[in-house]
Amino acid sequence: MSELHKFLFDGLPVRGMLVRLTDAWTDILRRRAGNSATGAYAAPVTELLGEMAAAGVLMQSNIKFNGALILQVFGDGPVKLAVAEVQSDLSLRATATVTSEVPGDARLSQMVNVTGGGRCAITLDPKNRHPGQQPYQGVVPLHGDHHEKLDRLSDVLQHYMLQSEQLDTVLVLGANDKVAAGLLIQRMPIKGEGNLAAGLTHRENEDQIGHNEDYNRIAHLAASLTREELLSLDVDTILRRLFWEEKLVRFTPQEGETGPRFACTCSRERVGNMLRNLGAAESESILAERGEIEVGCEFCGQQYRFDAVDAAQIFVEPAIIQPPAPTGMQ
Repeated sequence: MSELHKFLFDGLPVRGMLVRLTDAWTDILRRRAGNSATGAYAAPVTELLGEMAAAGVLMQSNIKFNGALILQVFGDGPVKLAVAEVQSDLSLRATATVTSEVPGDARLSQMVNVTGGGRCAITLDPKNRHPGQQPYQGVVPLHGDHHEKLDRLSDVLQHYMLQSEQLDTVLVLGANDKVAAGLLIQRMPIKGEGNLAAGLTHRENEDQIGHNEDYNRIAHLAASLTREELLSLDVDTILRRLFWEEKLVRFTPQEGETGPRFACTCSRERVGNMLRNLGAAESESILAERGEIEVGCEFCGQQYRFDAVDAAQIFVEPAIIQPPAPTGMQ
């Protein structure tokens, strides 16, 4: 069962989280493999998307945002777009658009960031938007301060969180076709609440970057965790091996209905809104050519079909206002 564990280091300004996605992750892969139009992901794509799903759960839990956190990586390589979306209740979904063969040993720059133009975007889409309210989005390149290519998603996200929250962060990620997991260790804010959407620089937090000895010690221990250990060991063993000299305050694990789990937010109504935005003329053209409009959800594989009567009804009914899906459906 997929699980999320939160903990504090007693008396120290450091917090941590560890997530293991098992059934939630294999459900996502099973749906992809069962799609005859796409087939299963290559191993490097599986690893990237699994790391994104684990990171999305950690980041959503860290900021406690009432809405969807959408993590996207996009560029000009064979993986044009990878998306992981996590709701405030920790339900999640993920998908990737792959346009050509991905070598078995491909790294992030080879999959996405071939010419250095790749980007990572984090969007916070409020659950109940006010009129005129737009989602918050931060975008960073897939390279470091000296324009060196970053080949680990964890390095990209650590850099992003340091910039957005002004808080030291260590992130260890790993995924295969059975497990997607992640460990996050973060220095707690001195002033204000660390929040990806805050948009404010707290000078006290910024001045502490790299200077807290307790955090630096714990971060060094966390960074020693290998991908193989993260994927093969249970949570208790990992925490005991890494922090056996530290006093941890652990909270009740989130699992089952309160933990990470697969769920898709697609619906016939949302697809109808998409067709309405496409326009009556384009819809009629598709109907004339194919006899019906068929739309498949990229996340869960659900197929939606609309005949001429269904399509006509879409353009006479009022629109149902809902936020758009991050990647759409096709």
